[in-house]
Amino acid sequence: MPTITTHNLGFARIGAHRELKFALESHWRGETSIDAVLDTATQLRARHWGLQSGLDWVPVGDFSLYDHVLDTSAALGCLPERARAASLDRWSVYFRAARGRAHAQCPAAPVAAAEMTKWFDTNYHYLVPEFDAHTRFELDDHWLQTQWTQARSLGVRGKPVLLGPVSFLRLGKARDGSDRLKLLDALLPVYAQWLERLHRDGATWVQIDEPVLVEELDASWRHAFNLAYHTLKAVPVKLLLTTYFGPLGENLYLAANLPVAGLHLDAVRARAEVSAALNLLPPTKVLSLGVIDGRNVWKTDLDATLDWLEPLAARLEERLWLAPSCSLLHVPVDLDLERRLPHPLRDWLAFGVQKLDELRCLAQALTQGKDSVAQRLEEQRQAVQSRRDSPSVHRPAVQAALAAWDDALGRRRSPYAQRIALQQQRLQLPAWPTTTIGSFPQTADIRLQRKRMRDGLIDPAAYEQAMRKEIAHCIRVQEELGLDVLVHGEAERSDMVEYFAEQLDGFALTEHGWVQSYGSRCVKPPLLYGDVQRPAPMTVRWATYAQSLSTKPVKGMLTGPVTLLNWSFVRDDQARETTCRQLALALRQEVLDLEAAGVAIIQIDEPALREGLPLRQADQAHYLRWACACFRMAANGVGDATQIHTHMCYSEFNDIIEHIAELDADVITIETARSAMELLDAFERHHYPNGVGPGVYDIHSPNLPSVQQMIDLLRRAAQHLSPQQLWVNPDCGLKTRQWDEVVPALRHMVQAARWLREHTAEAT
Repeated sequence: MPTITTHNLGFARIGAHRELKFALESHWRGETSIDAVLDTATQLRARHWGLQSGLDWVPVGDFSLYDHVLDTSAALGCLPERARAASLDRWSVYFRAARGRAHAQCPAAPVAAAEMTKWFDTNYHYLVPEFDAHTRFELDDHWLQTQWTQARSLGVRGKPVLLGPVSFLRLGKARDGSDRLKLLDALLPVYAQWLERLHRDGATWVQIDEPVLVEELDASWRHAFNLAYHTLKAVPVKLLLTTYFGPLGENLYLAANLPVAGLHLDAVRARAEVSAALNLLPPTKVLSLGVIDGRNVWKTDLDATLDWLEPLAARLEERLWLAPSCSLLHVPVDLDLERRLPHPLRDWLAFGVQKLDELRCLAQALTQGKDSVAQRLEEQRQAVQSRRDSPSVHRPAVQAALAAWDDALGRRRSPYAQRIALQQQRLQLPAWPTTTIGSFPQTADIRLQRKRMRDGLIDPAAYEQAMRKEIAHCIRVQEELGLDVLVHGEAERSDMVEYFAEQLDGFALTEHGWVQSYGSRCVKPPLLYGDVQRPAPMTVRWATYAQSLSTKPVKGMLTGPVTLLNWSFVRDDQARETTCRQLALALRQEVLDLEAAGVAIIQIDEPALREGLPLRQADQAHYLRWACACFRMAANGVGDATQIHTHMCYSEFNDIIEHIAELDADVITIETARSAMELLDAFERHHYPNGVGPGVYDIHSPNLPSVQQMIDLLRRAAQHLSPQQLWVNPDCGLKTRQWDEVVPALRHMVQAARWLREHTAEAT
């Protein structure tokens, strides 16, 4: 039997019960010291290493207080200069870079937070490294050293994890327009110093992540990889070059022949590439295969996986390593915490802890024979078959409705120029109309009422009355502020995806299925396990109640089909396109019911449309065609006088602008505050004709923007687009903020819009 090495690429940081989240937020409120946060981090790391026991190598350094890319910037001494101040310790500087403010008692003035964007095609957000032509690097790896020292003291057989130098540069931005690759010569000696220090401290292997190898790279970036790893080959530690999220394509030959000790491939998303890798990889190198899906929650078909692995194990012997496909950051910690999931759905699932059990089972079957794990294989076999046969997964009526769909039904009746005239006649909005994205603060009282209903302490009628009170308060505040288009605030929604998932057939919800989105922000993705249908209206009663409280238009608020898809754990037994179309048809019914109830503006949020874009250009056009078609299926059955809004956040629009235009939404609101309106370049170049609401303040930071700052941003926006197109709004929803932050910020926003109405010539 061969010897198989098992390892993990990374583990969830936040804790099974979100312990790190609560420790961080307590510190940011000024209630606890940074030492309390660090104590929580120490306890979580020890616990997580324990959960990974039995693996041959356990990752060390994957634990972060906010973001691993930000950690890399800190370790390389290149955090934004504006975050630094002589009076601040390292953690205050770190959080100031991440949030714009360290904590409530921070002695330094708030600053602009680092730009945040999506981590490849996941729903995790990273802090974008900032460079200029004069950036210098200096090693300050205190955080990794802390983790490494703790791991060694606990007897953990650790493998330090670093973000590789080429990916670090490519994921960043040069604020002065300079060439990031010119910084590589200065960066590599610092990486060499870092690796040598780890070797001196006892590291044998270092996992060096280079995920950008799954993207198309031009000659200059491919050369950068050769330069980087031929420079680093002299370091004494063994390097495991780690890629994930897809195939390497034309970069496979490059990756296989770099002077490193091993290569990790995502064998879930790129299994077809493994055969070619075997032929390219020199006989001295380790091949690590990610055979357990680190991005989704369904049990692995162990029989099929073993059938595929057995000949590979015979060929590679001790050179074969097995791991999850990517870090387990992207899945919940432990299925054993779920007590309310129905049978047999629970039997179909594997969270982080269970995925590592699957990995151990595969390794044991390969090294000791299938008989040694026969009972486990039989249990897994029955679970996989149960899911395939379940009538709750396959609904013939849904499949028939989708088969009858006519694409002509997804087109608006008239072009935008005709629609907007009818909409303006109906809505009577001023120039520079003001609105918000949808959600308002989810207060402690709102969360308490939701918990009381969940625990059976109040009935649904009492809960609805409490939510109506919150909606009335939200409408009253918006009217007092002078906003032009109101929202009901979404008090009744725990989450913009979960709310709809609990009302649509084909979904299930977890109690503790939390994953990190950014910083302390966690989400609980629903389980989209079967064909989707809408049993009853979901939002109409809330929207009509809110509209009854004001003579101003109140938007109906929906989460779009692509976002419901991309922000759920999606079934893997049919094409994502098919599942998304089912979602679109269900939402179309809701849109038409809202219109029939008299709602004049309906916002269908699609913040996740861009993040679902495949990493390889060859696959992008197909995705965009069906994703945009699904939005149109949901949105475009309405009359011309009904105004359709959509919202997208933290997206690079240059590569999808033509498809955004194809959505034909009357208004799109986007995040632009952290990027200083630079995202509008794409809209300007495309001559985008419809309405645009560029966000004028960053809701992910506690900083209060001034009226002048907002005016300056909007004047900059007016240099890209006609003022007649522009709306005034925050970057994103206000759910995570406090009322004492929201009210003054929105007051400033309304004042900025009023100034612009009075000074139109100056604005342009």
